[in-house]
Amino acid sequence: MLKMTPRQIKAQKTKKKLLDTALRLFSQKGYDNVTVDEIVKASGSSKGAFYTHFKSKYEIFLEKFKEIDDFYIEFLSSLPDELGSYDKMMSLVEGQMIFLKDYLGKDILRTIYLNSLAHHTENFIVQKDRPLFQIVKSFVEEGQRNGEFKATYSPDEVTMLITRGMRGTLFDWCLYNETFDLLQESKKFISLILNGIKKNNKLDETGYAEN
Repeated sequence: MLKMTPRQIKAQKTKKKLLDTALRLFSQKGYDNVTVDEIVKASGSSKGAFYTHFKSKYEIFLEKFKEIDDFYIEFLSSLPDELGSYDKMMSLVEGQMIFLKDYLGKDILRTIYLNSLAHHTENFIVQKDRPLFQIVKSFVEEGQRNGEFKATYSPDEVTMLITRGMRGTLFDWCLYNETFDLLQESKKFISLILNGIKKNNKLDETGYAEN
């Protein structure tokens, strides 16, 4: 990997500062109430620097999604090949929720959800070519091929239900107070979906499959 020059390092720091500042302001004041000039001023940068890294305020959200997508790709490569499809899926859910909770945070996630409704970022959130959808789909397909999952529904249908459950649980986390256990609730919800398509599973008292 090539070593970055001091100029490149400075540019990356400026981009991160602009990104973090914009998301903080969006969270505090709402997307529509924040201008590029305000982002620039609060970050101690320049308008030229802003437009070097972002074409518009909207691209702030896209940049954050790219970071999240990079996490999914990296996480996939860390999973042992010998894990079954069910266990891979549950490991992904656990890693996903820990990452979003600790790295992204509730305030930024709430801002993304709110603005996705008004500014069409939902088109990006639910795109089927995003890494999350493709990774989940690959686990479903693998599970159906090896006989771990039933093939009652197509991989696309099952993947849509699982990713919808992920988004819904995250949305609930934004709505509820700190008593909502994001990790536990997400694992419980996705486990129930997977148990519905798993072959020859027996549920224990908690609703989790006994393997």
